[in-house]
Amino acid sequence: MGKIFHVVSLKHLLLVSIALNVSLILRVINISEKKILHSSSAHVNKNNIHLSSSSLTSFANARIEAQDGEERVINLDHGDPTMYEKYWQQEGDKTTIVIPGWQSLSYFSDVSNICWFLEPEFAKEVVRLHKVVGNAITENRHIVVGTGSTQLFQAALYALSPQDALEPISVVSAAPYYSSYPSITDCLKSGLYKWAGDAHSFKKEGPYIELVTSPNNPDGFVRQSVVNRSEGILVHDLAYYWPQYTSISFPADHDLMLFTVSKSTGHAGMRIGWAIVKDTEVAKKMTKYIELNTIGVSKDSQLRAAKVLKVVSNSCEPSSSEGKSFFEFSHNQLATRWELLRLAVQKSGQFSVPEFAPQFCTFLGRDFKPQPAFAWLKCEQEEAYPFIGPLLTFSSLDCINGLVMLTVTKNVAHTLKLSLLLITLMDPSDLAHYWPQYTSISFPANHDLMLFTVSTITGQAGM
Repeated sequence: MGKIFHVVSLKHLLLVSIALNVSLILRVINISEKKILHSSSAHVNKNNIHLSSSSLTSFANARIEAQDGEERVINLDHGDPTMYEKYWQQEGDKTTIVIPGWQSLSYFSDVSNICWFLEPEFAKEVVRLHKVVGNAITENRHIVVGTGSTQLFQAALYALSPQDALEPISVVSAAPYYSSYPSITDCLKSGLYKWAGDAHSFKKEGPYIELVTSPNNPDGFVRQSVVNRSEGILVHDLAYYWPQYTSISFPADHDLMLFTVSKSTGHAGMRIGWAIVKDTEVAKKMTKYIELNTIGVSKDSQLRAAKVLKVVSNSCEPSSSEGKSFFEFSHNQLATRWELLRLAVQKSGQFSVPEFAPQFCTFLGRDFKPQPAFAWLKCEQEEAYPFIGPLLTFSSLDCINGLVMLTVTKNVAHTLKLSLLLITLMDPSDLAHYWPQYTSISFPANHDLMLFTVSTITGQAGM
């Protein structure tokens, strides 16, 4: 951790997720003031700053007492949208589904559809929700389902890259961009595409793919393409284009748009996302990629996602008996948290957050300022910057109530990782058919890495 202070320069940016229970932020500020600014173990002057290891440890291990008397800790390493949990608890069994054992045996959902593993019920509810909210055009489009929008992003790169090019096509995005874009793009070392960095500084001639995230993760601003050249291909990541985060000004109408259940309803654990694709050939290639990658997408997850989306749409209907609108609830949650965060930031005197202009939302029928899932915090005081160190130490904690993500960056949103976990895989053994219905079980297999699958054990291929 000590090396971090020599790597990053002053006035870098911090990224904190507002899906945290922000009432804790005020407590965090108080803790930081008491344990850092006013700690007898911290000595500060212009030329020398000393923080004892004991003060860092005590801050990192700090616990925040919740109103119910239980202790809470905050995870500053990654996001986890449990802020929606209260709403879904109040909904009771409205989203409960029962899947009998004979269901989901087949890989196929609808062989007449380009995306043959797309459950018709899920597709229907996706179209309905977009019509209810008014945030995307779905008419005359293809829907491709994926295991989260991450898989769909990779499928889009595969589908949009020239198959016979002499070199990989460049993939760019305007900084600050989602910190995982570079690693997701380059993780397979594909010969079809490669990460080329910030769209603002991209000068290379020829075809390219530009990722446009709007509202943007991490800074929350509405984005448009930057490079704008004739050979460019655009992918619009609209994961946060929902009324709890930003005003819905018009239905998005782009060639390829990505959405995900995790950001729309908070069900990150379902691992379901969808792409709305205009071009038939692109939809076919995306489907092919997912077929090669995972042989489709879990039917069980799609059916559960369909039920959740249905409840959300029902709650938004004027004559709804579902209770409070999901988007009203989540919008109010974020509004409260942003109010508390701004108060905490103002009190700290060390940070600032972006100011957003209000816009009219066609869904909610009123003006409001964007309230992103992430807060892009800037350290304003050079002499205060060394105190970020203990905040980084704090990022090793876990959180059971919401999420918070911390990033230190120079130009882009690179997430700091406190440790590197390297897993060495040796001698992988595919034992998918090592079950008594196929072969004699002579001994318990004992290899470094063994692969199994439910589809060959029980026949539940669609699961």
